[in-house]
Amino acid sequence: MRLPVASRRLHVVAPLALALVTLAAFAPALSNGFVWDDAANIVTNPHYRGLGWAELRWMLTTHLMGPWIPLTWITLGLDYVVFGMKPAGYHLTNLLLHAANAALFYLAARRLLGLALPAAAARAAPLGAATAALVFALHPLRAESVAWVTERRDVLSGLFFFLALIAYLRAGDAEVRRRPWLAASVGCYALAMLAKPIVMSLPFVLVILDFYPLGRLSPRWREWLSPGARAAWTEKVPYLLVALIGGAIAYVALDQKTPIDQYPLPARIAMLLYSFAFYIWKTLLPLGISPLYELPPHVSLLAPRFLVSGVAVALATAVTWGLRRRWPAGLALWASYCVMVAPIGGLVHAGPQLVASRYSYLPCLGWAVLAGAGVAVVAGAAHCGRLRPAFAGLLFAVAGLAIAGLATLTWGQVQSWHDEDTLWRLALEVDPACAKCYGNLAASLDTRGYYTEAIKDFERALTLRPDAFGNERRNFGLVLFRLGRLPEAISQFRLHLERYPWDVEVRNYLGVTLMHAGQMEAAARQLQEAVRLDPHHAAALTNLALAVSALGRPAEAIPYLQRAIQVNPTDPLSRFGLARAYRAVGNGSAAQEQVEVLNRLDPRLIGELDAPVPGPSQNRRER
Repeated sequence: MRLPVASRRLHVVAPLALALVTLAAFAPALSNGFVWDDAANIVTNPHYRGLGWAELRWMLTTHLMGPWIPLTWITLGLDYVVFGMKPAGYHLTNLLLHAANAALFYLAARRLLGLALPAAAARAAPLGAATAALVFALHPLRAESVAWVTERRDVLSGLFFFLALIAYLRAGDAEVRRRPWLAASVGCYALAMLAKPIVMSLPFVLVILDFYPLGRLSPRWREWLSPGARAAWTEKVPYLLVALIGGAIAYVALDQKTPIDQYPLPARIAMLLYSFAFYIWKTLLPLGISPLYELPPHVSLLAPRFLVSGVAVALATAVTWGLRRRWPAGLALWASYCVMVAPIGGLVHAGPQLVASRYSYLPCLGWAVLAGAGVAVVAGAAHCGRLRPAFAGLLFAVAGLAIAGLATLTWGQVQSWHDEDTLWRLALEVDPACAKCYGNLAASLDTRGYYTEAIKDFERALTLRPDAFGNERRNFGLVLFRLGRLPEAISQFRLHLERYPWDVEVRNYLGVTLMHAGQMEAAARQLQEAVRLDPHHAAALTNLALAVSALGRPAEAIPYLQRAIQVNPTDPLSRFGLARAYRAVGNGSAAQEQVEVLNRLDPRLIGELDAPVPGPSQNRRER
């Protein structure tokens, strides 16, 4: 069926206008820098920089700092090719993806509202869909996903999620062939999973849509095996296979999952119930939004905030179920929201957060559709004369002011991601007892050389949470090392390793600190363990070689240095150590070869060949 000219124009103009409004609201992100996990993912990570075979192979196999997201890494590699290391380029890509998502969501919401609303309100579906798209796109909860480069995975997976949803809805049109559109939908879903597996719940959302508003499945369970119903179920098999494969890979690849003995099943259920309530509450009242809502050391179903959340969720479930015949949309919205929050609600948990704004990017779509439906119903009632124009105008004005308020809050929230200090000081305004926020602020101060201030904030963090999530003691130890407070640094590194004995970086730092403290035997033992844990850790190999050389065993150091150079041929300290070791064993020609290479890499080190052992060869800070 060919659309009228006006409708075709609206199909083009409305999405474009929504995308432009979204770009305007998030424009401050273009002046933001790299923050938080961007340091490890972007700034210090050479592996994603380009689209050559070596980079692509790394992208297809890594799960650095999170789940398996090869498609996201490819887009970041493309950013590097185009923009180099300029943050504005990476932020521009995030903004363009989010603006495209606003336009795509408009198309999906228009179709859903047209199916769900009565005839009069359905004619106002474009207005309702525009409202829904604006509520989704301009809500300050979106700021984290858009203004943080690391969360490229949210906006990219969202793009393919919307394309998969639109293709599925399009497959329901009588005038098109269903199978090609279904194949396109499954293909887009697979791409969404490759961007971020948070979209794994899409098959269940599609089943809910088959019940309402598509009406392909009956609420009467006895009809669930009718021929039409069997076709609807069968169509979900490819989606389910993609979800199972992607979900399994994501689970296996997820680093440092929160131990089940630390947060057993009752605690996980409490976390899930809190998540259900939290995202709705923040959608309705988007104030005090923080980059980090810290996971408490103990979670109990009977603690006030978890108990209240559980009661609220139970009431919402009871109400929507009780009204399922009079208001099937309510049950469909609630069910789709729950199945989308479930994968990130805490049952499988990793990281220091209890909840996170970025997790709301897709699960809260239903509430935006509900807002759009309200506007469409008002418009339809006004058009039919069931609502006074003045009252309808007042309601529209309220809706417009609410959207403007969301955009204003978003404009400010985006700027909170400008730099590390701004981000973590805001977080501490929201929650002054956030230990991880103090730790991250301290790490930022440390980076810029404010060591005294950094130590104070590290001490605050460790006072609030002696069981800190790991990196606080690591970073605190590095600051103490830089200030020459070696015994205190050694103590922090050892405390860290009591909890994380597999942490090769900290074991390397401990070894280097022991070297500087003159404890060469102890240093060699720590570095040998680091090399055992990771035989390809170039810094640990180099530092171990320097330690055994200092112990008078230069011949033993040579193989370690050769292995380090194989891993990182451009590391000048490895070449420095190998030249000195060859000199010590009397192999002058081999030493001279290394000196020649060293002269190209870092000629300043040549004059220090007879100086005391330097270190560490790698001084990376992670948070």
